[in-house]
Amino acid sequence: MSSLAPPRGQVDRSSPLRSLNPVWTAALLLGAALAAWIVTIERMWGMDAGPGTDLGGLGWFTGIWVTMMAAMMLPSVAPMALLFARISGERRSHGRAFVPTWVFLAGYLAAWTAYGLAAYGLFRLVTAFGTDWLAWDRAGPYVTGGAIAAAGLYQLTPLKEVCLRHCRGPMHYVLHGWRDGKLGALRMGAEHGLFCVGCCWGLMVALFAVGVMSLFWMAVVAAVIFAEKVLPYGLRLERVFAVALVALGIWIAAAPGSVPGLTDPDAPGSPSMQMSP
Repeated sequence: MSSLAPPRGQVDRSSPLRSLNPVWTAALLLGAALAAWIVTIERMWGMDAGPGTDLGGLGWFTGIWVTMMAAMMLPSVAPMALLFARISGERRSHGRAFVPTWVFLAGYLAAWTAYGLAAYGLFRLVTAFGTDWLAWDRAGPYVTGGAIAAAGLYQLTPLKEVCLRHCRGPMHYVLHGWRDGKLGALRMGAEHGLFCVGCCWGLMVALFAVGVMSLFWMAVVAAVIFAEKVLPYGLRLERVFAVALVALGIWIAAAPGSVPGLTDPDAPGSPSMQMSP
């Protein structure tokens, strides 16, 4: 790959925002994630109704879901975003059109928005036929525990490993799958987002199962995703998390009242956000 420096004699008169070094780019990205966490906490405080939390109207859910994804995913996608920014900056120094990193990130979040909308549609489909059988004193703990255990088993599948390897080392994809222009960057972000969905959709199922409006479980899932994608031994950790998820699923099915951080949706004083048609 050629040098990042501009050709000799060429004066760079572009906006300073277009030549941010990796430290500033990372700081802006993590600052955006922090802002998203603050907004999420402000909007979701006190809304944890545990398993079966109602998702509200489509517009409200879409807004809070996109904010949640920005909070949870921007830290773990930072290495890929920095790589995109570096290569885009190098191409600009050689006369190619510059594409801001936010365009790539918009495509990435679009993939997660599509996942959220699909989950919302499935939720509405299930609740349209009644949810009495999912009551916490009936099949609720078994359905919740089963969903979490299934998410743990997915951790051990070849598809999970392929998607996780892509998320952890996307250099080959960026070098050989680069697309020019803003539309190309948007598509690259969406494609990378789809790999991320393939890696983490099971963990999101677990989040929906324990209560998608739970700030505690949201933080736990975000930490697991970051560990898998960014920490040095993330590929080994996926097996550890698989065992933990299966164990948690069995625990919830057998004795849900003893699970720390799990809100009983039927407990007196819990938010009135249970499943409704």
